[in-house]
Amino acid sequence: MDSEVGPLRTVLLHRPGNELKRLTPRNNDQLLFDGVPWVGRAQEEHDAFAATLTARGVEVLLLADVLTQALEDNRARIAGIHSAVNERRLGIDLADALRSHLTSLPAPQLAQALMTGMTFEELPAAEGASLVRKMHLPIDFAVDPLPNLLFTRDSSVWVGDRVAITSLALPARDRETTLTDLIYAYHPRFRRTGRAYGAHSAPLEGGDVLLLAPGVIAIGVGERTTPAGAESFARSALADGLAHTVLAVPIAQERATMHLDTVCTMVDRDAVVMYPAISDNLSAYPVRSDGNGGVRVDGPVPFLEAAAEAMGIERLRVIDTGLDPVTAEREQWDDGNNTLAVGPGLVVAYERNVETNERLEANGIEVLRIAGSELGSGRGGPRCMSCPIDRAPLV
Repeated sequence: MDSEVGPLRTVLLHRPGNELKRLTPRNNDQLLFDGVPWVGRAQEEHDAFAATLTARGVEVLLLADVLTQALEDNRARIAGIHSAVNERRLGIDLADALRSHLTSLPAPQLAQALMTGMTFEELPAAEGASLVRKMHLPIDFAVDPLPNLLFTRDSSVWVGDRVAITSLALPARDRETTLTDLIYAYHPRFRRTGRAYGAHSAPLEGGDVLLLAPGVIAIGVGERTTPAGAESFARSALADGLAHTVLAVPIAQERATMHLDTVCTMVDRDAVVMYPAISDNLSAYPVRSDGNGGVRVDGPVPFLEAAAEAMGIERLRVIDTGLDPVTAEREQWDDGNNTLAVGPGLVVAYERNVETNERLEANGIEVLRIAGSELGSGRGGPRCMSCPIDRAPLV
């Protein structure tokens, strides 16, 4: 896969499940949601999203299904259980009891436990006294839920025929990459897939990685991806021949612009939809091979100019999110920039971003509108909710 807009063949989604029912006004901030979603409606909206893709010939893989299939391999079970049981939180005795319980579960129930988490009242019956149990509330989490699994874009990135397992920045998302990693390691479909980006220690999230064109990758550096994460990914991509230019793009370290794809996404071979407040001052540091096994870092230079030069085009067409500043700010917050390209000039977008969608269509982009009133409560749009696995090459 070498672009954001090549015809989409296969995508990984996660249908929201019981992990979203763990969200309360008491914990939603900690779990990175801006509200408490209506789960049934979120599932209906997600089903419609998946159906929209299927109707366009896209193969939709659901994370719960491929995780369950991977967990049929005992090595995957061991890895998943190891990641879920925090001995420092539970103590040795309770941790051993929980491991034993999880080991006894068939794959479908184990997958649910790993995604949904477990409260102390859901732990297996006690065998003797436990101070840990006694001093925790029954509704406290013994295994944290993973409501952000909905955003499959972040925990893995496909470049060419390789997959990069990323390193997520915030504690609430720590275990997501473990589940993604074991899917790619042990699911029969993926176990021969080559890996990219070996340095997992430096934070890098998939929402910050844009494949602008064959050989050209942009990486946002801000709240979630660090300069070290961007450099590690750039070095790996250049060394493996997956790119000739990587653009490291500084973005504001704040909730509204947590990833590069919250302010800019590709909608055609030569076009982006972009938040106008940043389009003129977004910069980039081009990173290229120095020919001796190292890298050369230039810049900063204007992002739009650097992108067009690296892509070999005269200019990158920019479609603004709204015309007036208030509408632009509202629609950027509501993921107006976060579109998923199904093919060149064909994107999925939230229906509520009325003006942005009209501007896209006025610029020749076909928009497939989906509802997202509940899906958007975790601050993510169609691109955030999808991990493209395979796209046809651009010709």
